[in-house]
Amino acid sequence: MRALTLAEYGGPELLTVSELPSPTPRAGQILVRTAASGVNPVDLLVRGGAMAANISHPFPLVLGWDLSGTVEAVGAGVDRFAPGDRVVAMSAQYATGIGTHAEFVALPAAIAAPAPRTVDLVEAAALPLAGLTAYQALEKLAPRSGERLLISGAVGAVGGFATQLAASRGVEVIAFARPQDAELARELGASSVLSADEPLPTAIADVLLETAGIAPKVIGAVRDGGRAGSIYAPEPPKAERGITVLQTFVEQDGDQLAILSALVDEGVLTLRVAEIGDFAFGPEAHRRLAAGGSRGKFLLTP
Repeated sequence: MRALTLAEYGGPELLTVSELPSPTPRAGQILVRTAASGVNPVDLLVRGGAMAANISHPFPLVLGWDLSGTVEAVGAGVDRFAPGDRVVAMSAQYATGIGTHAEFVALPAAIAAPAPRTVDLVEAAALPLAGLTAYQALEKLAPRSGERLLISGAVGAVGGFATQLAASRGVEVIAFARPQDAELARELGASSVLSADEPLPTAIADVLLETAGIAPKVIGAVRDGGRAGSIYAPEPPKAERGITVLQTFVEQDGDQLAILSALVDEGVLTLRVAEIGDFAFGPEAHRRLAAGGSRGKFLLTP
């Protein structure tokens, strides 16, 4: 099978399209013929070696966490899916050791979910990691209808899903975004937009979801006794003024992913794709993601 592989940790130029043996599903696993897999910031960290201590997988390493495709075969004990089913999945590579940039991927059936029916199967690969990250962060922060939720990076991959999810629950979303992204933030459901080019007002939000790695810049916008959470934190929010500070890390969860797929079909969530290319596009996708500014997922197809 074709796969995008890494022979050693380093720059994007080390990513190579290779031929590898096709996997066989073990008990509890499904074998998926890949339609597409997404490129995420975590893939850049894995490629550069920043997560080497967390991934005990031999080289050549197959990167990728997002997956959409069709079930090719099922292992013993699997009754959740059958051959021919369209699925999406997120494989947390530090937990599974399984990358998704491959023509065939064998992974636990429990972490997969039915793919949305109303979108192209390739585009469905834009959902799993970012969607689960946003969903789980909101579950932990629990903003209530009528509360004011400030989202930094509100039009990014995770922030965009969080904006849509929160707005659909009656939460008043305040987007912190660049001026050129204000219209998109409102289209995603933000009630108001604060410019990232200007100082933030203080104590305007009940809850903060920080998705852009700028916690110290935005924590002052949370009222005394409010809640603040960060999806990744080179510099996490620091507790102050009675604010409850939470850190969230994405977990693979097929049941929650099924909820997100249904929300796509209901029109609550919109999938955004920047560009689709085959595995040979992988190195360029890594470079462009690292450069920033994209407003959608880079997807790779076999």
